[in-house]
Amino acid sequence: MTGPLIKVSYAEEIARAGLEIEAVKLSPENPFTWASGYRMPIYNDNRMFLFNFDYRRLISSGFLEMISNNEIHWNIIAGTSTAGISPATTLADITESPLIYVREKPKDHGLKNKIEGIDADSDLKGGRVVLVEDLISFGGSSAGAVQAIRNANGVCDYCLSIFNYGLKEAKDVFSSLRPKCNVLSLLTYDLLFRVAKETGYVNDEQIKVLEEWREDPRGWGERHRFPRIERK
Repeated sequence: MTGPLIKVSYAEEIARAGLEIEAVKLSPENPFTWASGYRMPIYNDNRMFLFNFDYRRLISSGFLEMISNNEIHWNIIAGTSTAGISPATTLADITESPLIYVREKPKDHGLKNKIEGIDADSDLKGGRVVLVEDLISFGGSSAGAVQAIRNANGVCDYCLSIFNYGLKEAKDVFSSLRPKCNVLSLLTYDLLFRVAKETGYVNDEQIKVLEEWREDPRGWGERHRFPRIERK
């Protein structure tokens, strides 16, 4: 699923930067509520990278190397709404490429667009699209964006993300797409976890919690009396 790796220095630098600015937060005593409604002891907020130009450039440079190493051919860059829009814009500006972004749901007014950047009565005309996502957890929304691009007559065989939790459900979701969509991530949970341990960002008790969580992310909250919050 992850394909050929980029050089480790990019991943480690992003990991250290993310820990330093607290883009990665741990709170096993008062877990975070993910968009899925599940209570989780870890939360990744890549929007924290937006404030610093050097971090934005670091991420776009990593994406460029990833594209080159994997010999990806594209003529359109797409971002997911909303967190994927900024890194997609930076990448599109550097490569002087057309840019679109994919809404989670179509607008409920006006032209009711699902994809912004093209006319509602048009499509992508077979363009080769690289999708940029900020992070991948269970993978449903990211895979949905891939399918939306394909529904609009775009070819989307690659999804790039800043961070990837590496959960089996996400791997299954992307593998179930026809044709399969390849996921390439600058930073994985395993590498982030290693850097966090090496730098003393997590203590022994937190390490134990995170190892337990990784074994069963959806069941972790229930076991610790933090039930899922149902979304309306």
